[in-house]
Amino acid sequence: MAVASSADRRRGPLRARTTAAFKGLTAGLAVALLLVVPATAGHADPKPSVKRLEKELAELSKDSDKLIEDYYHGRREQQDAEKAEKAAREKLEAAQEVYDRESTQLRAMAVSEYIGGRPSPLTLIADSGEYTFTMSRLALSDFLISQQEARLSGFTRVRDEHRRAQQEAADLAEELDATVDDIDERRKKAKKLIEKIKDKIDQLHKAPGRRSDGTFVPQLPGGSDNITPRMRLVKTLIAQRFEVPYGIGCYRAIQDGGQHPLGRACDFMLSRGGTMPSGAEIERGEEIAKWAIKNAKRLGIMYIIYRQRIWHIRTGGWRVMTDRGGTTANHYDHPHISVY
Repeated sequence: MAVASSADRRRGPLRARTTAAFKGLTAGLAVALLLVVPATAGHADPKPSVKRLEKELAELSKDSDKLIEDYYHGRREQQDAEKAEKAAREKLEAAQEVYDRESTQLRAMAVSEYIGGRPSPLTLIADSGEYTFTMSRLALSDFLISQQEARLSGFTRVRDEHRRAQQEAADLAEELDATVDDIDERRKKAKKLIEKIKDKIDQLHKAPGRRSDGTFVPQLPGGSDNITPRMRLVKTLIAQRFEVPYGIGCYRAIQDGGQHPLGRACDFMLSRGGTMPSGAEIERGEEIAKWAIKNAKRLGIMYIIYRQRIWHIRTGGWRVMTDRGGTTANHYDHPHISVY
């Protein structure tokens, strides 16, 4: 009758929890996708109200939270599996070391008996000096037999432990690979759903002052931040969607011929003191720029400057700018967004 190994006993609950979490994840995603799919004629209003969109967003947010919870639950399982797999590998290495040592000693004993018929006389080391004596053939034979049996018994235990450790490490490595794949799939689905939520939020807002032909009426700056309502909307949406840990600078009184004194531009900082941003912050800047391009027509965004490049809604595409002499001047530490 086969007996379940310790690796099997550990793997069973983990697999059950992973399967249950994945089923819940799939069900949540299905519900979310039903909410995202546009309504068809005859079943619902093809132009949903803001109130309905807000309700859908609330439902999507709940599903998103569940996906994120499942994702982090999977990450914890992965970390536990990594620790167990590491411990198994260390155990295997220790068993391999003992295994190799015992194998060498056993081979040496066999060679010694084969070549000499019996080992050389034994030497005893004492505190008062070195004493050499020879056992009788019978006593030596009995001693060697008992020593060999003990050696063989120990070697068998080491060998079996080595095999168990090897199998355990292989099982845990396989389980770890499956867990990583499952977590990666969860992360991708959660990310897609979150993006749908964010897109829905964006679509709830349209820039004020947009004419029927797609152009925008001029706006005066106002409020304590001295920016136009159109710029304030873009600033708010970016702050909510991306977070900007190093601050957002908009109005500047100095008349430099740009949009800042007019309240129609903001800088979304990715570092402090003119230092080059980290890789993660550079990527955040790229995502902000992509978002601004995607929503430019609806929000009245005129141009974007980032990393010594400029994108203008009239021409499309990025073009390189001349060197202005510094990290901040060349917009390496922030995307600049201007609106009409």
